Formats: sequence, C-alpha cells, structure tokens
Amino acid sequence: MLLYYQAITTIAGDLDQPWKPMTPAIGSRPLSSVLARGLGFLLLWIVLIGAKPVDLAVGLAAAAAASWASELLWPAHGEIAPLGLLRFVLRFLPQSVVAGADVARRAFAPRPALQPGLVACRTALPAGTARRAMCAVMSLQPGKLPVAVDPDDMLQIHCLDRSEPIREQTAADEAAFCGMLRDGGRRG
Repeated sequence: MLLYYQAITTIAGDLDQPWKPMTPAIGSRPLSSVLARGLGFLLLWIVLIGAKPVDLAVGLAAAAAASWASELLWPAHGEIAPLGLLRFVLRFLPQSVVAGADVARRAFAPRPALQPGLVACRTALPAGTARRAMCAVMSLQPGKLPVAVDPDDMLQIHCLDRSEPIREQTAADEAAFCGMLRDGGRRG
C-alpha cells in the first residue's frame, strides 16, 4: 500500500521539485473530519444522482470510497480552514457569475471590446500543490486563464481584456485562496 501511495504522490506531486517520499496520512485526521468529508461526498451524490433508496446504497459505497481515496491522496499539510473556505466560496461564486455574464455579453456583441493578451502577475505562493490548486481554481473563472509560471514566480495570465485590473484581481483571488488554507499556502 505504501508503494502505491508513493507512486501516486510521485505522479501527482510537484513536477518541478525533486521527489521526496511521503508517508500516508491515514488515521492522522480526526474522525469528524473524515465523516464530514464522507457526508459531503454523499450530498454531492444525492444532488447529482438523486435520493432514491435503490441509488443511496451505491451512493453510500461511492461516498465511502471517495472519502478513503481523498484521505490517501490529500497532502498531510493541506488543511482547509472552514471559515476561510466559506469566505472563498462566497467570493468565487458571484465572481464566476459576473465573469460569465461579461464573457457572454462580449460573445454576443456585434463589435466586442477585446484586448486579449498575457498579463504577468507576481505570486506569493511557493511552487507546489497550493500554487497549482490556485491556478486550477482560477482557470474555472471565465475571462482569465493562468497559462504558465515563469522561474521568477510570475504567473502568465491570458485574459480577454488587458485594460481591466488583472493584477489586482489576481492578487485578491490569491489572498482569498490562501485564506482558506490553514497555513496560508506557505508550504506550497
């Protein structure tokens, strides 16, 4: 099992960092955390599939398997602050709706006002899982897409309109993302 875990962490680990063996975090989280995670997966199942009794048995098994897998694959230092997560979600969801509406408006405009291009934004996050996760979350928002990280910690953001305050928005997004991490993303 340890070899399987090390293979997974090698594949999913920091590709720009030398490989360091990790020890599994099984049993390191309190039972309430594991149960909350399982309940979250079960609720996701119910939202996606439904709450029919015949489906719930499969949903319980899927939630248990997802909880077990997420416990194995979650980095030992990847603690989430619940209040920070709530603040992040309350910021992210409305921002996504506004950005989506802006992209739709531009798509249907006869002459869209576009100044596409790359904007370099400095990141305070060290190379590693936290930086990659932040870039993945940023890529979910319409209109901005992180495409590269320079060696001097500059994110290259492709945007639809370079005249917008992309650097300020990216810094605010990064601060909100770091706010949901217990260590503030200092460990990467």
